[in-house]
Amino acid sequence: VATTQWSQVLAARDGTDTEAREALEALCQTYWQPLYAYIRHQGHGPEQARDLTQAYFAELLEKNLLAEVDPAKGRFRAYLLATLRHFLSHERDRERALKRGGGTTTLSLDVEDGEARYVNQPTESMTPIDVFEHRWAMTVLDRAMQRLAAEFKDGGNGEQFETLRHYLTSANPQVPYGEAAEELGMSEGAIRTAVHRLRKRYGQALRAEIAQTVANPADTDEEVRHLLAVVRT
Repeated sequence: VATTQWSQVLAARDGTDTEAREALEALCQTYWQPLYAYIRHQGHGPEQARDLTQAYFAELLEKNLLAEVDPAKGRFRAYLLATLRHFLSHERDRERALKRGGGTTTLSLDVEDGEARYVNQPTESMTPIDVFEHRWAMTVLDRAMQRLAAEFKDGGNGEQFETLRHYLTSANPQVPYGEAAEELGMSEGAIRTAVHRLRKRYGQALRAEIAQTVANPADTDEEVRHLLAVVRT
């Protein structure tokens, strides 16, 4: 069974494995935006949400918070939300962490981008948990798209990908196949075939991205179903 980032972290949680810590930092770097959105939707302003996010990561990386994780139920999504809620529920610890970690850089976070995404997300009728789940789902989808874009660019097909990527996120794209065919110098039939293959590859990229966040690869399908259900709501 292939080792993924989260399973690697859990395997070394009782030790001081440098690679496991680096894997944890990489996961946090990738998936911090759902936490930021959750904190913002709790009523905190952008600056305090930034400091709380950094303070949470400082505590996560400094303390052995992984000790409470059950590897058999180890989804990184659930772990982050549970530990963040625990962190925020302790008012004194939170304020102390803010004083210690506020203004410092535990991870390099593009907070402006995180704030823009939060503001542009329709959250009026959503709970903080709903906001977290939705932002998580969109982050995973974005990561899968980036993974696929890099693959096509490395293969010398970056232009084709940029033209066809819009067909991945809509069953009824605004750009007709004929227009894309003309732009790429391909037949409409070839475009349809290329889109079919691209959608299949996108699904594989999505599964690969999700697999990084579960301890057991067998949980990947369930996480895919959960993500798609969140996006559709």
